[in-house]
Amino acid sequence: MMKIPVLSLVTAFGLSLGVAQADDHPRASVSFLDRDGNGVGSGSLIEGPNGVLIDLDLHSLPPGRRAIHIHTIGTCEDPDEGFVASGGHLNPDGKQHGLMNPDGPDNGDLPNIIVREDGTVQVELFTHLASLHGANGRAALFDEDGAAFVIHDNRDDHFTQPIGGAGPRIACGVIQPEE
Repeated sequence: MMKIPVLSLVTAFGLSLGVAQADDHPRASVSFLDRDGNGVGSGSLIEGPNGVLIDLDLHSLPPGRRAIHIHTIGTCEDPDEGFVASGGHLNPDGKQHGLMNPDGPDNGDLPNIIVREDGTVQVELFTHLASLHGANGRAALFDEDGAAFVIHDNRDDHFTQPIGGAGPRIACGVIQPEE
């Protein structure tokens, strides 16, 4: 009886499928600025059938747990004012804030990120609450005024209104479509 190395076949088949599927999904990118207007990293987003995969590579941030949310307006033009022009959380249905809130979460809620002692973050996040273009009724990031990521000075407790005790906004990145 001939034995076929199943792992090799599955790996080869899976890799070729993965590349083909990934190329068919809408993508976006983001570049982050701190409150001094300095670049502090970048990220990419890819739309999947059930949500958006977010891959972030950040640097020069204060160490510790930090809240990150999707905000409703795609601008970071006011770093000296704390990025307030990016508006509140993406929340077209008016839900309460917090991944752990029984009356939430809103569409902009994400898990906290952990900034290492050297100021860096490499993380993949996933949200089933948003979509680049509004697929399957999820909140659209690319609506008439776009969307932005905002990183806050504190961690998010995932319950307290309106932003989980996340504190001041320390970094912002406008989400841009990729062609």
